[in-house]
Amino acid sequence: MNKTIKIGTRGSKLALWQANWVKSTLNVGHPSIAVELVIIKTKGDKILDVPLAKVGGKGLFVKEIEDALLNGRVDLAVHSMKDMPSEIPDGLCIGAIPEREIPQDVLISKKGLLLTGLRPGARIGTSSLRRAAQLLHARPDLVILPLRGNLDTRLKKLETENLDAIILAAAGVKRLGLENRITEYLDENVMLPAVGQGGLCIEIRQNDPEIEPIIAALNHQKTWTAVMGERAFLNRLEGGCQVPIAAHGKIEKNTFTLCGLVAAVDGTTVIKETLSGPEDSSESIGVTLADRLLSMGAKTLMENLNPC
Repeated sequence: MNKTIKIGTRGSKLALWQANWVKSTLNVGHPSIAVELVIIKTKGDKILDVPLAKVGGKGLFVKEIEDALLNGRVDLAVHSMKDMPSEIPDGLCIGAIPEREIPQDVLISKKGLLLTGLRPGARIGTSSLRRAAQLLHARPDLVILPLRGNLDTRLKKLETENLDAIILAAAGVKRLGLENRITEYLDENVMLPAVGQGGLCIEIRQNDPEIEPIIAALNHQKTWTAVMGERAFLNRLEGGCQVPIAAHGKIEKNTFTLCGLVAAVDGTTVIKETLSGPEDSSESIGVTLADRLLSMGAKTLMENLNPC
């Protein structure tokens, strides 16, 4: 293979860190192949004054990059896995999922206070329905305020927008070397992560004989298995509605355990369940768990939240 491999990526600091990590890994494994980044602005990067749920939610940070992949402008794309819609466009596929970073969410508070120590009525910044619902379930007295922008922008807004704290994904904070800003890693009993959180998605064209074998080496099988179980759960639940959904799968001793959640936006109702089974059945476990939550009331909850 003589041509240059072009990686499609967003232009944020975190997206560039992720794309450069893939580039460096490819350079080590294939020193004779040139790799370059192509920065693509997505709808989610352009619309910064409206909550994600009101402008389309998932897909906002990937569609334009996927279009570039489909039309051959780039050869592969690097996304945050949690930004990936449950369905992949025809002609594309997930080529690899590297080993996952820690999937938890973190609290970053202005005065170094833990979630339990924040004053009644404390102002918390997040535009994630999933985070807001679980925060309000744990602390109904909190005030949730919209917070958009790249990770570094959101950290600045903690100081400039009269917020007491913000919630971010631990993975992004760690990747940018900002661990010293973390006040608290939130326990999954309080804040179950987004599907795929902490993972990277390397998306490629289907049946690409040049790129497929090169990317395959970046795949981490246990991460792939866990994330695909989570995504099967999401795919079963999602009907295009914007609903707080969370899931995290773990593998221990050949057993896959998946915890999944559907919640009311105001946190008054949280439907949560855990299911375990053989590691090689992660996707069917994801579907079964979703069906179980639907039968426990998630179907009615989702229809009432956002009929669509």
